[in-house]
Order: sequence, then structure tokens, then C-alpha cells
Amino acid sequence: MQSQLAKSLYLGLAALSFGAVATAAATTTSADAAAKAKIVSKSALGKDSKNVEVTGTNAIYTKPGTVRGAKLVASKKTVKKLANSNHSKDYFRAYHMAVTNRGTVYYKIVSMNGKYRGYIYGGKVKGTIGAGIKEAQTVKEATMPSRTAGFHIKNVKKNTLWTAPQHTTYKAHKVNMYGTTKEDTFTVSKAETKTKEGSLYYYVTSDKNSDVAGWIFAGEGYKDATSVDFGGLTINEEEPAATNDNSVKIVYREAGKQVGDATWITTAKDTKAGKKVTATDKNTATLSLEKFASNKIPSGYKLQTKDAITTATSNATYGNNVYVDVVSAATSKISLAVENVTSTVGGNNVTVANPLKSSDKLTVDDFAVTLKAGAISALSGDKSQVISTSELDKIAAGFGTDMEGTKTYYAGAQAYHYKFSVNVDGFKSDNRQAKYGDTLTAKFNAVLVSGAAEKHTVDSSWIAQ
Repeated sequence: MQSQLAKSLYLGLAALSFGAVATAAATTTSADAAAKAKIVSKSALGKDSKNVEVTGTNAIYTKPGTVRGAKLVASKKTVKKLANSNHSKDYFRAYHMAVTNRGTVYYKIVSMNGKYRGYIYGGKVKGTIGAGIKEAQTVKEATMPSRTAGFHIKNVKKNTLWTAPQHTTYKAHKVNMYGTTKEDTFTVSKAETKTKEGSLYYYVTSDKNSDVAGWIFAGEGYKDATSVDFGGLTINEEEPAATNDNSVKIVYREAGKQVGDATWITTAKDTKAGKKVTATDKNTATLSLEKFASNKIPSGYKLQTKDAITTATSNATYGNNVYVDVVSAATSKISLAVENVTSTVGGNNVTVANPLKSSDKLTVDDFAVTLKAGAISALSGDKSQVISTSELDKIAAGFGTDMEGTKTYYAGAQAYHYKFSVNVDGFKSDNRQAKYGDTLTAKFNAVLVSGAAEKHTVDSSWIAQ
């Protein structure tokens, strides 16, 4: 009797224990499932795909990191190294977006060299890049060379043209150069530097076949006739040695003191010492004496008068010096800010996520702001002088009109961007007492318009950081 009772008690306790374990396991499984997020929407970015760089704050996963089954692609430690990289191959392209039931946004990204591909946390605002990534300007506009024609590919089997400077955009690839020879000449039409490395590229087009065109590494770039080889390009020309029969020395001076010099050497065959230099006489870079002298003004100086070079070179003779008077120069830069924001589109007030506000600082990441070359030149002058009203007029008139924003803003799923226009009168009033070298201020009116923004590359050399 006692034996049977003990056995019954044992079996009852075992059953209770098994039930408790089963209940606990079920509870654990249920809690684990509740802890994992789910994807509620996915969409390709399409034309809104962006070049980005990682910030180093988040890892990359095969799926959004909080979703069940997500596996590590690159740890936070690895991503931090990529964020601090000085190589363009470690930029990424963001091309897909996923949103979870928690409202978190993830972007699918791929590195420019294709090594890393996966999802990274991008914040909580749909369509707005943030958190683990930020938009990247992979290239910057560079100064065009003084000579743009007559270049050759140094080695057509080795020096390749690219559809974009390598690794500055995803899937940049080599251009088909079939039939190109070392004798073919190319013309330069654009110049850019890779932001991370600072390396210079020229966009060149074959004079024989316009289909052969692309970007090529240009080393230190073409500077003057002494630049024979630079990167993958060459001019195959050697400047003759300077003699009294073929050269003129330009001396730059401030208040009678020499601050620089340069020697122009002609390729003309019938020159001799004492003979007057003509406008048709050129050097190996096809530059006249006047043009060469203009290009060689020492850094930090400007002409004392606008016709100083014309005056100095008009009666130049071979074997003699010409003297160009200059003054110490200072260059102002311009800070950009929002003055007014209009958010009415089609008669309706639209509220976008993270909208612009009055007094917000602007950069080239916000809009394709442009300033004409003449206006940029007007930013430089005698550092002791107040910028004149006429020069302020010239600078103000140099701004573009209806400048397109380069950031996309969202109200729900609808995409918008801003258009910008400068307050011309405000610019002239705000800077009326500024001297050359001071930072000027330009204020812009921002008007919200429908549609996603497009990226543009502009010259930002004149913008205050």
C-alpha cells in the first residue's frame, strides 16, 4: 500500500515537472518571437540611390539587424575602420530601404569594390539617410588645366579610361578603347579630384572617335609647358632651352620689390634678341606672352591694375625683362544660410520630415549652388580695402537662379525637395562694410517643390566651411 502510494506521488511530481518545463519553454519561445522585429515594407531606391559612407556606429547584417535570421556581414569594429578609411573603395551605394514594425529604417548598401553588402540601421525617418550612414560627395570639382587639347594616352594598353573615377560610384567600369593608338589626341573637358585620396582625374575625349571618352588619372595635372607626363597622359613635347633669342622673363613686383618671376619661351623659329614679341608668338603650350604672364601671377597676389599685364607685355622684346606690378591679395569666402522657407505646394501646406528652418546653415550637400567665374574672381582683392559696391553687385549677380536642392525630403511616401534663390539686395546690404579676406554672408529663400532631388557636383572653392 505504502509502496503504491509512493509510486503514485513520484509519477505525479514528474508530470508536474514536465508540465512546468514545457510551459517555460513555450513562454521563452513566445517571448523570443516577440523580441524580434518584422519587415513591414521594402522598396528599391531607384533614382534616389545615393553614394554614402558609413559613420562607424552600426554593424552591417544580411537582414535588418533586429529581424530574425540576421547574420553579421561586418562588425561595428570593421565598420569603424571603413568609416576612417582614406580609400574610395570603402564608400558605399545605398540602393534599397526596409522598414520594420518598430518604425526603424534600414538601408541595403554595397561597398564600391563589392566586398561588403548588407543592411545597416538608417534611423527612424523613412527616406532620410542617417544613423549608420551619411551621404557622401565622392568627388570634387577641380581646376581645369590651362591647356585642354593635344593630349595623348601614355600607354594605351595600361592607362585606362573609366566611366567615373575608379570607386567613386558603384559599378564604374573601364571604357572600350579598341582602335586607340598612342598617336591619337584627346581633349580635356572636365576635372575632378577623388575626395578621400585627393587624386586628380581628367575627363578626356578622343579627337578621332568621340565614343572613346572617360576619366583618366592625371597625376599632378598639366601646369605649363614643362608638364610632359602626368598620370596616364602625355603631351610628348619638350620646351626648348631659354636663350636671349627665344625668351622673355616676367618679373612680378610689389612696391618695387620682386615677389616672383617666370620665363616664357617661344617656339617661333624666326626670333632673335631685341625683336618685338607678337601676339601670334606662342610657347609649347600654345600660350602667348600675355596669357602666360596672367597664368603665372604669384599665389597671394593680384594685379595692381586690371591692365597691368597688357601694359607690361605690349612692347616686350626677346632677351629682355618685363615688369608686372602686383599687390598683396586676400580672398573672401561666402557662408550660406536659409532666410525664408515656403512649404506650400499646389496651394497646400506640406510638412516634411526634418524640414529646413530660417537661419539653417547651407552647404553644397543641400543644393547645387553656383557662382559665375567672374564673381569668384571678384572675391579677391587688396586685403586692406573694403569691397566696393560695384564688386558686390558683380558677386551678387553671379549667383545662379532657381538653384535645385540636392536632398530629398518626405511627407509620408511623397518625395519633395527645395529650390533656392539668393536675396540679392540683402547680400549687398549685409556685406557693405566687408573687406577682402572677410567671410561674406548670402541668404537664400527656400521653396518646397514636388519630386525627389538629384545630385549635382559644383565648384565649392568659394564657400566658407
